Amino acid sequence: MFDRYQAGEQAILVHIDFPDENAREDLQEFEMLVSSAGVNALTVITGKRNSPDSKFFVGSGKAGEVAEAVKMFDANIVLFNHSLTPSQEKQLEMLCECRVVDRTTLILDIFAQRARTHEGKLQVELAQLRHMSSRLIRGWTHLERQKGGIGLRGPGETQLETDRRLLRERMTNIRKRLAKVEKQRQQGRRARNRAELPTVSLVGYTNAGKSTLFNSITQAGVYAADQLFATLDPTLRKIEVEEVGRVILADTVGFIRHLPHDLVAAFKATLTETREAELLLHVIDIFDERRTENIEQVEEVLKEIDAGDVPQLLVCNKIDQLEDVEPRIDRDDQGLPVRVWLSAQSGVGIDLLFQALAERLGKKIVKYCLKIPPAYGKFRSVLYRLNCIASEHYDDEGNCVVDVKMPTSEWNKLIKQDEALIEGFIER
Repeated sequence: MFDRYQAGEQAILVHIDFPDENAREDLQEFEMLVSSAGVNALTVITGKRNSPDSKFFVGSGKAGEVAEAVKMFDANIVLFNHSLTPSQEKQLEMLCECRVVDRTTLILDIFAQRARTHEGKLQVELAQLRHMSSRLIRGWTHLERQKGGIGLRGPGETQLETDRRLLRERMTNIRKRLAKVEKQRQQGRRARNRAELPTVSLVGYTNAGKSTLFNSITQAGVYAADQLFATLDPTLRKIEVEEVGRVILADTVGFIRHLPHDLVAAFKATLTETREAELLLHVIDIFDERRTENIEQVEEVLKEIDAGDVPQLLVCNKIDQLEDVEPRIDRDDQGLPVRVWLSAQSGVGIDLLFQALAERLGKKIVKYCLKIPPAYGKFRSVLYRLNCIASEHYDDEGNCVVDVKMPTSEWNKLIKQDEALIEGFIER
């Protein structure tokens, strides 16, 4: 049903500058998207307009220039760095006599190439179906009317209507399957909530270095590459943070300006890990000249998925590409870490990130001094298994005096075993 790119296709790129900031796109980012899709860019046609043309988007003169470039370079596809309406795509394809693909379809195709898990593939397919549902008519202009006569009478619906019905049925089926996957995710979240394990989610603009940082922290071996949307499927790992204990770290899909709404809707189940996290690590490519715009775009998407109010710790990544920048922690007026400067590639500053995480998440730590009588040596071994003993010594009566430090959740589980007894051990 969908036109999928084959690596090595020859493409003409079209980029138009608009005075309106909301309609403006970045040409360098578009070229990276094209490269990530495995398409060979032959030339870039640029221009300026105050507003899109209703028929060709670029105006009749510029459309003619695009058509001439297609013939001159023998291109087989035209890629627009903008969202086109179905009618604009149709008019441009008739003029250029080749496929015309807009920015949204290009991003969807990259997602389709990157999807690895069953859930990821379903989400991408649902987004594609939503996007393509309004474009079905382009493929069936030769079958728009029902035909009469012997052997030509059908079930009473046109081929277009048949396809729309099949498409609706397929979307319904995918939604049901995704609902099952979401139930499984909810069960996993409930289990983590019962264990009171805090979740920290990596977010940021695409290609900011989230997966490289994730691998540096967890040694997970997640695929990381210098290309847009290298990560699509979320990955969860447990890490140990001093004075906090076990923490769930989630690596998520990168964001991009004007992220297609169909994708945001399809990936809402996956992005729940971000929405329900206790802390977001907002990874920023500090070497990127557009970092301020990228931060704004990430904030926009976070608001769209209802994660705008989740506390953030900014991670300024790739400091190894800058001169005279040392790893450090920036703090607010209350002394709370708000920004960490590091390099995920070289590992410089990772220890500072763990220190900042300990300070931001370490509010739920309890410290007690326990006096354990000789008859309760088994309880001491329980504390050792929990790895919570900071120091210990024996008093003159043979009691083991232990300083313990552990997350509140672990302490609550411990005193459930015998609250009265353990309360009696606490030195007041």
